[in-house]
Amino acid sequence: MMKVDIMKKLNRVFREVFDDASLKITEKTSAKDIDEWDSLMHITLIAEVEDAFHVKFTMKEVTGMKNVGEMAALIEKKSAK
Repeated sequence: MMKVDIMKKLNRVFREVFDDASLKITEKTSAKDIDEWDSLMHITLIAEVEDAFHVKFTMKEVTGMKNVGEMAALIEKKSAK
């Protein structure tokens, strides 16, 4: 799956999780950019992303992600396997 396709799909997941149809994410988007993105929403978001892309993140990967771009890169790497 190409990164542009991953970002489109991630945007749909983010819109669903945060219940905001106008939300537009970029590779630089992080928790500080979305008011509702707290620790509980992070867990929900990770679970929804894992389901949408049929991947599993390790705890180290989850805690190491600094922004959506890093999440997309991990998804791309895991999807290639």
